[in-house]
Amino acid sequence: MPAPTLDQLRSALETVLDPEIKRNIVELDMVDDVVVDDSGHVTVTVLLTVAGCPLKDTITRDTEAAVGKVPGVTGTTVKLGVMTPEQRQAMREKLQGAGASREIPFNAPGSLTRIYAIASGKGGVGKSSVTANLAAAMAADGLRVGVVDADIYGFSIPGMLGVTGSPTRVDDMIIPQVAHDVKIMSIGMFVPPSQPVVWRGPMLHRALQQFLTDVFWGDLDVLLLDLPPGTGDIAISAAQLLPGSELLVVTTPQQAAAQVAERAGSVAVQTRQRVAGVIENMSWLELPDGTRMDVFGSGGGDQVAENLTRTVGAKVPLLGRIPLDTEVRSGADAGRPAVLAAPDAPASVALRSIASQLTSRTRGLAGRSLGLSPV
Repeated sequence: MPAPTLDQLRSALETVLDPEIKRNIVELDMVDDVVVDDSGHVTVTVLLTVAGCPLKDTITRDTEAAVGKVPGVTGTTVKLGVMTPEQRQAMREKLQGAGASREIPFNAPGSLTRIYAIASGKGGVGKSSVTANLAAAMAADGLRVGVVDADIYGFSIPGMLGVTGSPTRVDDMIIPQVAHDVKIMSIGMFVPPSQPVVWRGPMLHRALQQFLTDVFWGDLDVLLLDLPPGTGDIAISAAQLLPGSELLVVTTPQQAAAQVAERAGSVAVQTRQRVAGVIENMSWLELPDGTRMDVFGSGGGDQVAENLTRTVGAKVPLLGRIPLDTEVRSGADAGRPAVLAAPDAPASVALRSIASQLTSRTRGLAGRSLGLSPV
């Protein structure tokens, strides 16, 4: 059998993806050299983005497997090197564009990413667990999903999605960690779990800005922001940095919680954001005999939706009611959201329904380029 050609080998290498960036190693200019000897043995030199890349074994294994499938290959050797600073800069500019570190890609005229900022009036209503489960449900449906843990002081998304360690950095570009096919970025990836973050407004704004500009998110269908409770600095910064974002307001049925949640939603009037809807969490507890106990009362979600409809002057729907469910708690503790760990649980069914409503909605074309030129 004749030895494989370089074109055949290049095509095979184009099937090998960088595990973190999710682009093929040829496109990323990570393939430095390919040599075929007379016996059909192939030697591939792959340049890693950083020395000591934690996924180098995966890249090696995938490269060997891809090259080994080419007819005429009798053996494969993968040599690993490291990109020079100039090569890393060229790769970063290929991914983000020159000077892209100062721009937010989601604000580009051609961006089709739908952005939801998940807010609550007070803490303890389950906003972060709702965020984690919605993200996992959307990703399970095949969407490309990212989550920004914007709750700088009370970050919890990494634990709820089972992420540990720090993200990879390629010079000024940060590669988000991935869990359950969801890309994740949180300040919790940079500080020890027990260390408090003691920052004032400008630092909070800068941190959120870096999460949006310096992180390589790629092409996302949906970006979720887990906001801190209340109407403080981060909520204002999120509206300023992402003017096209929509608010999702999480509340419990309790009247006191509902009144506070309305304030979080009413921020949309000043920030000119759209309120996508209200989610009522902890709506009831199902007892062993099948009856429901309204632990936190009832009607809070309806009240928030109705009052916000009047306040913002547009229909604000109640997207769903999520019952109290131990599967949500155990899933968060284990780092595997309930929608994946227990898909038939009552709370999981409700969460998947809400995720489906959010992703099935059409997005307007206002402010977007249609790619048309006058004749």
